Amino acid sequence: MPKPPSSPAVPAPTASGAGEVLGPRALNRALLARQGLLRRWTIPPAEALERLVGMQSQAPEPPYVGLWTRLENFRPEALSRLVEERAVVRVALMRSTIHLVTARDCLALRPLLQPVIERSFRGGFGRRLEGVDDAALADAARALVEERPRTFAEIGAALGERWPDRDPAALAAAARTLLPLVQVPPRGLWRRSGPAAHTTAEAWLGRPLDPAPALDAMVLRYLAAFGPATVADAQTWSGLTRLKEAVERLRPGLRTFRDERGRELLDLPDAPRPDADTPAPARFMAEWDNVLLSHAERSRMVPEAHRARIFTVNGVMPGTILLDGFVAGTWKLERTRGSATLRVAPFAPPSPDDEAALTAEGERLLDFAAAESTAREVRIVEERGEAA
Repeated sequence: MPKPPSSPAVPAPTASGAGEVLGPRALNRALLARQGLLRRWTIPPAEALERLVGMQSQAPEPPYVGLWTRLENFRPEALSRLVEERAVVRVALMRSTIHLVTARDCLALRPLLQPVIERSFRGGFGRRLEGVDDAALADAARALVEERPRTFAEIGAALGERWPDRDPAALAAAARTLLPLVQVPPRGLWRRSGPAAHTTAEAWLGRPLDPAPALDAMVLRYLAAFGPATVADAQTWSGLTRLKEAVERLRPGLRTFRDERGRELLDLPDAPRPDADTPAPARFMAEWDNVLLSHAERSRMVPEAHRARIFTVNGVMPGTILLDGFVAGTWKLERTRGSATLRVAPFAPPSPDDEAALTAEGERLLDFAAAESTAREVRIVEERGEAA
């Protein structure tokens, strides 16, 4: 298995700063710069995944679009190859949601985020398994998934033979909580279908979880990818609570700022913070992109007037478009036999320049995501779905 690239270098602690005020545009440009959204990166996909601290991946395809948005000349086969070679994996991590991460990050982050996954389990299934011995259940589940990868339905049914009076779905959820389960190919491959079958990270990667994972290093990596940010932002991104202690340990080496509401923002001293007026190109963001989910206060990317259109009550988060760095609409790729239409729905009528930029970037997206279609079209539509 090829060794993944080194994690982005973090500046050594040197100095704290004063409380300079950063407005939404300044925070927006800092975030775009760290996410490869001002200028596409020319780095390998595995290095990009580590720089981003993984990509949320409820469905297999969004990380591919997310990397296309951020990398020059990205090809989906490059990421599929990393999945097949076990250099990257799909595993429950931040916020107890599935993320695509490098093997190294899986082994380091999964033990740090165990409390998040346990809390999610207790909220959904905990009471259904009162009295079941966790160690016995973990041992039984490990034997099952290390014999061969299994779906949650298969795990629940097999564990139900030993605990017949318990809900199979709860038993499978407990296995996910107690064990670091990763999804194996063909799940996660570009344009390949397959069940979400699981085995343990240790069995799949041939290495144990990190026995001494560094919480402080995780916080620094969060700031490198998403800062400047508050303690609450870091907790929203990770799902962990009580991160203030880690931040206080790190404080001597951090710079401090304030947002317009007076909240303290922390950052790495030498992290990019471009001028608020730095031009930002039109971009197409994948569904559930972490750039929109990793702050408690999301106005640096999503204007309050559009919040309900993006963060829906059913948890489905559409693909979004960025204009001038901020979410300004949604997009959807519709395929029929031999043709593909990219329907772009701005929240307000775009200017002629913005429409031209969206069309040009949309054509690039079609070339990437619908290369097999002989007829491809970008359509700028109103929200109700009719041509603008």
